[in-house]
Amino acid sequence: MPNFFDIKNIFFSVWGYEMSHLEFWATISGALAVWLSVKENVWSWILGLVNVVLASIMFYQIQLYPDMFLQGFFFVTNIIGFWLWKFPKIENANQKNELKITKLEPKTSTILVVVGLIATYLMGTFSKNLHEIFPKLFSLPSAFPYMDSFTTVMSIVATFMLMKKKVEAWWTWLAIDIISTYMYFVKDVKLYSLLYFVFCIIAVFGAVEWTRKWRKG
Repeated sequence: MPNFFDIKNIFFSVWGYEMSHLEFWATISGALAVWLSVKENVWSWILGLVNVVLASIMFYQIQLYPDMFLQGFFFVTNIIGFWLWKFPKIENANQKNELKITKLEPKTSTILVVVGLIATYLMGTFSKNLHEIFPKLFSLPSAFPYMDSFTTVMSIVATFMLMKKKVEAWWTWLAIDIISTYMYFVKDVKLYSLLYFVFCIIAVFGAVEWTRKWRKG
C-alpha cells in the first residue's frame, strides 16, 4: 500500500506534472489558513496545525531543512496565536472581543530587520554544513541554505507580528513568499510554488486590508 506521506505517492498528474498527496493537501490547508488570517478568522490558527505537519514531512524529503525545522516552531505558535487572538486583554480587544490590529514602532521594526539578517547568516552557515555534521540524518546537502534560512528566520519574525496582529506582518510575508516561490519551483514542488505565488497576492491584500482596518479602528 502506498505511503500517504511519501512525496513519490502520486495523487494525480496535470500537464505532465505529478502531484503527490502530500504536496496537494499541504497546499490546500496552507492556502485556506492564510486566507482566513487575512479575514481575521481565529480558526486560521487551527487549520495551520494541519498544514505544518504535512509541510514538515515534505520539506524533509526535498532537503529544505531550515523550512522543516521552522514547522516545529509554527506548530507551537499556531496554538499560542489562537489563544492571543481569541482571548486578548480588554484594552487590546476590538468590537468582537478579539485582538485588534495595530502597527509596530519604527525602532522596533529596525531592530527586527537587523536581528533577522544576523540570524539568517548564522543559520545559513549551519544549514550549509548539516550534511557533514549529521550525515546519518541528512544524507544530502541543504538546498539554498542562505535563502532558505532567510525565509525561515523572517517567517519566525512575521509569525510573531501576526500573532500580535501587526500590519507589518503582511509586508514581511510578501518578501518571504517571493523567495519561497522561486525555491519551491526549482525544487520541483510546483503546486507549492504556485501556492506561494498566490500568497504574494494575498500578502499585498492583507497589508492593504489590515491598514484600512487599523486606520478605521
